[in-house]
Amino acid sequence: MLTMATSTERKLPTIPNDDALWDAVKRRERLVDGVFYYSVRLASLARTKAGPLGIGRGRLKADVLTKRQARRTRWAAVDAGRANETTLVARREPAAMIRFALGECSLGSILVAATERGVCTIEFGDEPDTLMRNLRDRFSPARLAGGDATFERLAAKAIAVIEAPAGGLDLPLDPHGTAFQQSVWQALRLIAPGSTASYAEIAARIGRPKAVRAVARACASNTIAVAIPCHRVVRSDAAVSGYRWGVRRKRALLAREQTA
Repeated sequence: MLTMATSTERKLPTIPNDDALWDAVKRRERLVDGVFYYSVRLASLARTKAGPLGIGRGRLKADVLTKRQARRTRWAAVDAGRANETTLVARREPAAMIRFALGECSLGSILVAATERGVCTIEFGDEPDTLMRNLRDRFSPARLAGGDATFERLAAKAIAVIEAPAGGLDLPLDPHGTAFQQSVWQALRLIAPGSTASYAEIAARIGRPKAVRAVARACASNTIAVAIPCHRVVRSDAAVSGYRWGVRRKRALLAREQTA
């Protein structure tokens, strides 16, 4: 059963001007995490020594290129031609939208979420509130909105495959990870239902035979359950261990696939 939720959006603080941005950098203010980011011109480090990255001295202010978070207002730093001056130019962009649906299945609560490019999250849990909190934390400051009828059908399809995995799950995906993680996740999608592979075998398949532990970490970082089937990866002795959503769920998924 799916539960459609209402829209929710993190309320971001407003920063009126560049002086306020600089003050936030100096204070290392956590309340503005996700609102903007900054970089430091390496040349400035050769001239100034004042704590981490030299931040805190007025002389370094012009060398910190403050940029608005890309999904709200992107700030591009333009060198004005003088060593002590930087001009900031803004370009407005719409905030990203994440659609989601909460439901219940035989493995507990489930959350399905997607960007405009594809499914970015399929997660199990014991508490729907915890699943929602994790989604907000991962995709802040994107806007979260309950799905429409089309998205509800997509989420229902994902849940149906969890209950009867023989048919597979053919959905557009939008996984968020490093290049290495993406290579591992792509290899996982090639493991057929009812089959398994060891972490060492996956490492060899992606051309990184010594990266067995890194493969295991990539599997643990996967947030799109079943569609990226990290549950099909086992130890070299075929023992079932290590699953983001609990070994009990991993065993249940494997048992369903092997008897389908």
